[in-house]
Amino acid sequence: MTWLETIIIAVVEGLTEFLPVSSTGHMIITQNLLGIPQGDAFVHAFTFIIQFGAILSVVCLYWKKFFKLNNSPAPAGSNAWQKFLHKFRFYWLLFIGVLPAVIIGLLAKKSGLLDWLLDSVEVVAIMLVLGGVFMLFCDQMFNKGNDANEVDEKKAFKIGLFQCISVIPGVSRSMATIVGGMTQNLSRKKAAEFSFFLAVPTMAGATLLDLLDLFKEEASWASSHNIAMLILGCVVAFIVALLAMKWFVAFLTKYGFKAFGIYRIIVGGIIIALLLTGHSLTMVD
Repeated sequence: MTWLETIIIAVVEGLTEFLPVSSTGHMIITQNLLGIPQGDAFVHAFTFIIQFGAILSVVCLYWKKFFKLNNSPAPAGSNAWQKFLHKFRFYWLLFIGVLPAVIIGLLAKKSGLLDWLLDSVEVVAIMLVLGGVFMLFCDQMFNKGNDANEVDEKKAFKIGLFQCISVIPGVSRSMATIVGGMTQNLSRKKAAEFSFFLAVPTMAGATLLDLLDLFKEEASWASSHNIAMLILGCVVAFIVALLAMKWFVAFLTKYGFKAFGIYRIIVGGIIIALLLTGHSLTMVD
């Protein structure tokens, strides 16, 4: 990978991480267009690690949520454990929400399924189209949410189950968790914000696993060039995601998913058409 390729992929990641269009899918497509060889351990790890750079923008934008304890009075009759959980309720809900993804993600990684999916642009294209068709109608299907509804333990766990679907590239973690929140009668805004919050522990765990896997490989990957590309990719993704996040919340709250669904169908349809007619996605030799 070159410096320019690193910046391009990081910009794509930052723009798409919080949009329901699949950031992983778009990075896989971008890597194919740039002619970056798939199947390489460092390329796989790079795809996940720079996502964590984008996710850190959530902590920056919502820092009061992440660094402030719940000081409201605990419900009457609460025991010591319940009072403790009440004080750390934000982190407790994230813990519950991330559990399903931890289990499914580890199983997918251990089985080799995750690496196979990350190499398949065909899977990305199909899931973009299928997800796009679903998004044309999901606003009408789940339109009962309002800002008065809050996330509780049961809702957090169910949203976490929806997040597991995003192990398939092209599904979109953002779409899966926001729709999951809407099925629990959360408003689009509240569902989107909890989706952002849940991304932090999810991607932190994925990044840690990929770093551990890289360190288990031959040390040749840990060149100053590769490390510098990881740092650059994280920084660029962080800045771009920070700028894109606020726009997305406002757009989603006002207009819903339909525009993203149309976009997904167009992109996925073009890729499928190219693959079926024997064309290569690679634009750069």
